[in-house]
Amino acid sequence: MSGFKKFLLRGNLIELAVAVVVGAAFSALVTAFVNAFIGPLIALLGGQPNFNSLAFTISGTRFPYGVFITAVISFLIIAAVVYFLVVLPTTKLLERLNRAEKAGEQQCPHCLSDIPLMATRCRFCTTELTPA
Repeated sequence: MSGFKKFLLRGNLIELAVAVVVGAAFSALVTAFVNAFIGPLIALLGGQPNFNSLAFTISGTRFPYGVFITAVISFLIIAAVVYFLVVLPTTKLLERLNRAEKAGEQQCPHCLSDIPLMATRCRFCTTELTPA
């Protein structure tokens, strides 16, 4: 029983639970955004992308393949919205922050550690340096 208790109280499990809850809330937010703004824009430009009525029948069994096509289109629209409104701006911001951070550092020629540009001595190998 103590092993199970340790498993439940491990940090990774709690982080995963929080990520699932936040992910579900974020999914609802993205879906609402797509339904409120992107869907109407697409309907305005090219009609409503709803193929739910498409189906075929074999031996009295109905196969509604249109539901799948609508889900695929919806997935692609949501994925594009997430990429262009979340992933791309975040990546650009992180690149800009990393560039600014790296501009303030140089590599020690002896131990190859990152040190401030104005350093006169490496904090890792204590080699004397000339400031850049």
